[in-house]
Amino acid sequence: MLRYLYADQLGDFPTLAHSMFTDRADQFARRMGWPVTVDAQGEERDVYDSLNPLYVIWEQADGLHGGSMRFLPTTGRVMVNDVFADLAGGAISSPLIWECTRFCLGQEAGPRVAAALMLGGGEIMARLGVRHFVGVFDARMVRIYRAIGASPEVLGSRGSGRDQVSVGLWSFTEAARNRVARRARISPELSRLWFERSFGTPRPLDRLAGA
Repeated sequence: MLRYLYADQLGDFPTLAHSMFTDRADQFARRMGWPVTVDAQGEERDVYDSLNPLYVIWEQADGLHGGSMRFLPTTGRVMVNDVFADLAGGAISSPLIWECTRFCLGQEAGPRVAAALMLGGGEIMARLGVRHFVGVFDARMVRIYRAIGASPEVLGSRGSGRDQVSVGLWSFTEAARNRVARRARISPELSRLWFERSFGTPRPLDRLAGA
């Protein structure tokens, strides 16, 4: 199932949270060789995790992490502005544009989990009034986005081949939402139910740092 959790709620789900951060360490540090920080508990975290982001997490039947993404509004501090503004054509700041980072899949996760995460992103757009997501992605993600029917508009790139890094902008139409739901094998009704269980009547920006 999908859970929507702010960083200050992760303490209520310690097993899920720990497995998310250790899966991030496995993906980004061990498998991809990124220069990220892994702590003594084997967890990968960065400064943006301290800004009370919203996480969309696929929770497996055993309570462990299967995949996740992290979201922050671009009205505050975000990676795309801090590090990749040149690729985006300048800084991006709008309450209608949120940044999506740390797209992570557990080793056993398949295309269904990737599609479920994108479906969760679509729920954020539909329910919280977000028009676009912006994010940085590498060359391997192009195939994944294409497979689940959620390819972004590319704003700019650097490098080539497997080393290419791009900034993309996502929108999410109702047709795209239904297409991703089919790939995830999750009905739109169930997707909405999971969102409502997390939020009820949401006031999302109240929870985010700097709001």
